[in-house]
Amino acid sequence: MTFLQLIDCRTDRFEEMNRLMDTWAEQTRGKRTATHEVVGRDRSDGAHFVEIVEFPSYEEAMRNSELPETDRVFREMVALCDGMPTFTDLDVVRDETFNAETMRRFYEEVAVGGNIDVIDELYIPDHIDHDVAKEANTTVGRDVLKADITRWREAFDFDFTLDRQVAEGDTVVTLWTWRGRHRGDFMGIAPTGRECTMTGTTVCRFQDGKIHESWWHYDIPRLMRELGAEASA
Repeated sequence: MTFLQLIDCRTDRFEEMNRLMDTWAEQTRGKRTATHEVVGRDRSDGAHFVEIVEFPSYEEAMRNSELPETDRVFREMVALCDGMPTFTDLDVVRDETFNAETMRRFYEEVAVGGNIDVIDELYIPDHIDHDVAKEANTTVGRDVLKADITRWREAFDFDFTLDRQVAEGDTVVTLWTWRGRHRGDFMGIAPTGRECTMTGTTVCRFQDGKIHESWWHYDIPRLMRELGAEASA
């Protein structure tokens, strides 16, 4: 079970503490068991800081605490604080990554479900799209994306299987498998009725809960071969 440790402290010497944490990260490289760290400053009290450290489990957190580097840095950190930091140990019982959920909504509601207007909820108006299958590799605007989805839906009956999603910071990476039946004109190819499959990856950058920029990489050569045509950009 994922485990979080919240460290609550007060200090007027945060820059020194920040350098100390950099030192700890360097000294424990390859040995530490922590997987993620976030430090927040209280907006109403500039001397109040909360550090959130994530571990795969409580047992891994204890192994991390037993590192001599961790003990040494903790003693130095205490010296920079106004009093002893407090610790809260948390077993994670729910973990939602909302940016990943936004991406799932695109595939399920927009691409497969056909609710094109949902794009307005998920993307900023001047969204930047990078698509390996387009002659103009980079396009801007939600209307361009709406037109792209409409063209794909007119050319194929299809669905997506989301094989894996990785969310880190402001970025979500989705690995997917697409399966469709060719029923309409596609890149100059008349309907063939063929069942086609391709795999791909979409990388999306988020800000304030909406998608600002996307990169699409997918096996268009395989799709064109399955349609009986030479691959084209």
